Amino acid sequence: MSTITLAPQVSYQPRSVRLTRRGRLVVFTFGVLLAFALGVWFAAGSVATQEGGVEQVEVVTVAPGDTLWDIAADAAAATGEGDVGEMVARIQDMNSLDSSMVYAGQELRIPTE
Repeated sequence: MSTITLAPQVSYQPRSVRLTRRGRLVVFTFGVLLAFALGVWFAAGSVATQEGGVEQVEVVTVAPGDTLWDIAADAAAATGEGDVGEMVARIQDMNSLDSSMVYAGQELRIPTE
């Protein structure tokens, strides 16, 4: 006599997931909120300080007989910076001057710090 053994066969067939319109909306909203949260988290690392790039200035009107060197010497003495030539260069840069020629009545921005 012969025996037959029957073993149950298990076959796995992957099922594809289909999202409904509502499901797609939920997945899309989750992605947008995740991107927004990451953006806020990364932006939280940037902090403003008092040491900004804006330089404190004073507006000075050039009097008759004044030279740029005289004005720069006064500004260098007021700020405690000893190099007048460097102060001349800063004033020229701040006021977009091509030369050291200044005119009576001309207003110049002078660094105060």
